[in-house]
Amino acid sequence: MLIVETFFVNKGDETMKTVRLPDGKHVPQLGQGTWHMGENPHTRTQEVKALQLGIERGMTLIDTAEMYADGEAERVTGEAIQGRRDDIFLVSKVYPFNAGLSTIEQACENSLKRLQTDYLDLYLLHWRGGVPLSETIEGMEKLQAAGKIKRWGVSNLDRDDMEELWKASGSEGCAVNQVLYHLGSRGIEYDLLPWQEEHSIPIMAYCPLAQGGKLRSQLINDPTIAEIAEEHQATSLQIALAWTMRQHNVISIPKAVQEQHVIDNAEAAAITLTKDELSKLDRAFPPPQRKLPLDIV
Repeated sequence: MLIVETFFVNKGDETMKTVRLPDGKHVPQLGQGTWHMGENPHTRTQEVKALQLGIERGMTLIDTAEMYADGEAERVTGEAIQGRRDDIFLVSKVYPFNAGLSTIEQACENSLKRLQTDYLDLYLLHWRGGVPLSETIEGMEKLQAAGKIKRWGVSNLDRDDMEELWKASGSEGCAVNQVLYHLGSRGIEYDLLPWQEEHSIPIMAYCPLAQGGKLRSQLINDPTIAEIAEEHQATSLQIALAWTMRQHNVISIPKAVQEQHVIDNAEAAAITLTKDELSKLDRAFPPPQRKLPLDIV
């Protein structure tokens, strides 16, 4: 079972809860994502400032990947954390085709250069590809031994993948599994989330406010969420984000570029939903009653 320890990080006006990783490290329960950052040179300065504002508000966990904008999101992140690297829990991800023994070291080196740092706090396999999981673990362990990463994990792995991973040598080093998770996408609650709780591996929720379009509009316009938001003097998206953090084993990493969105996200970390409110949300967005395919965006 997951051992729950509650620690707090005080930044600005926010008090940030933390999640305990398997090796005992505590990280902010609310971090920052960078997907789609770095795609437009004209918004680069705004993106850097948004990440820096988030850091000031306690969101010191930043997630990026070599895939995002072909490495440009890593460069944006690297610029944002200059002069404050020691305060940051830095996460990046490796392409599946770069996750083999002959390629993972160079991929990591390239990410480190773009990020302007000499180590990652956490390095994730972005999704499962053709490289055996055991080989990826071996590559991750070599990077750890070399001091280039402090810990490793995975992303977009479902329960059967995690069970296979768990049979491999060194699998106990897996720190997190990063998957899509929000009120409109609760499939992992059927079997993946319970399995990870049993094995003390936190979930890192990407797109916790859905990935734009119809699903995000549903969260914004849902009357149940709106009613709860009014009670908390919050926005609907703040309630949806707070919902992902109702459990102590989920780390949420929303992306925000607008200053007010960053502030709203940070303030959502202080919202505690009541049992009655959670029951209302369960009725509006029912938890899964059967196994569903893992959602991937």
